[in-house]
Amino acid sequence: MKTKKFELVNEQNSPLFRIMWILNFNEQARRQFDNNICAFHIGNGIIISVAHNLRTESKILKIIENSVYQTAILPHLNPTQTQLLKKCYQLDTNTNKRYTNIKDKNDTPKLIELFKQINFDTRWITLMKKNIYKPYLIVQFRDNKFYEDTTLTSNFNTYTFFSEPNLNRHTFLIELELVDTMYSEDFSIYKIVNTHQDVIDKLPSIKVDFSLLDDTEQNLFCLQSAPGGVLGRLLNNARIEGLLDTWSNFIDRIGGNYTFEGHRYLIKGYFRFGSSGAPYVVYDETERIFKVNAIQSEASPIQLSIKNNREGNFQYVNAIASPLKNIESKLSPFLTTQTT
Repeated sequence: MKTKKFELVNEQNSPLFRIMWILNFNEQARRQFDNNICAFHIGNGIIISVAHNLRTESKILKIIENSVYQTAILPHLNPTQTQLLKKCYQLDTNTNKRYTNIKDKNDTPKLIELFKQINFDTRWITLMKKNIYKPYLIVQFRDNKFYEDTTLTSNFNTYTFFSEPNLNRHTFLIELELVDTMYSEDFSIYKIVNTHQDVIDKLPSIKVDFSLLDDTEQNLFCLQSAPGGVLGRLLNNARIEGLLDTWSNFIDRIGGNYTFEGHRYLIKGYFRFGSSGAPYVVYDETERIFKVNAIQSEASPIQLSIKNNREGNFQYVNAIASPLKNIESKLSPFLTTQTT
């Protein structure tokens, strides 16, 4: 099993990736990466992650179409707010878009409050639907070749392949399309698009295990980003401490609140902030491979008193994982051509 564990954390073999939303993809000087989330590949270009990040708000717009600026924002502002917006968003007549130009950091919270006050929709799902941001799979290597293959590397161009010397990594971007969301279960399904099939086939993947585990399971692990940053991978022991039928409220002031519901595992073990979307994997002794069984969904806080001050003293000692069994009917059609 040890060899299989090292494969899961190796950049050449791991099915763990990240999804990021990219703004101004074809304008390298203005390109920005946001909304970082863990994800994993189950084969044939099907990528699984959580759904709750889709309905969170970016809070501040980094780019505004001038037509939207004129018709959907300005009419709702008072004179002071209008001056603030004009100061912080500069019009580029070549693109007919306004870009952020915030020189005073004190203006940022004012802008956040401005968009909130006029109830302007800055949720990631909306920014994606309006084609402002696009989701991409982030694949990174120490070497400058895609999985050590020069031929596959030639499928990428200057927009989708670049060096990041400060990270000592070479980054490849693979376009994704959101194909389904299950907010109550906290799952999202993406597929790779506009990408050569040879590139898709080369991506490491992991088989799916739809069984519901008991708290006696001994071979459960969480595959997530390593501590201290988004680079690197960690496979750590995870223990099911409890089984629950959950109910919790997710706040969405634009589209309406919704609930997380259904069967979950209460997990005891290390998990880092930003680990949402990380797969929980179980070792199949018969096939001698790891399979993905659940996804990291929520933190489970227990508030401890420090100096008799409970405000802000959250200590996270548990996590809540969503079993893939919850979405078996939705996911199964994508597995008919799953690679081994």
